[in-house]
Amino acid sequence: MDSEIFEISAKEVTVEVVDGATGKVYRRTLPIDYYENANGLVLRGENLDGSVSQLVFYSARGMQRMQDLTGKGPDEDPCGSHKKK
Repeated sequence: MDSEIFEISAKEVTVEVVDGATGKVYRRTLPIDYYENANGLVLRGENLDGSVSQLVFYSARGMQRMQDLTGKGPDEDPCGSHKKK
């Protein structure tokens, strides 16, 4: 029975690269927290001094929601259920 997946998370990631000069494939498993949902994905780990560092990549849907939350979206009701008084 398949169920819908709304988020993906992991405590490590595997990176695979192909060296441009030799064509050889290298794989590394790294201790990086991974979190993904419809709004984008977050990669989180430690930098050289041990403090937390993260990268956030927004999807198109995530960018639209960020614009809406910060007041930079359109001044309209996307679902049509809110009426002006």
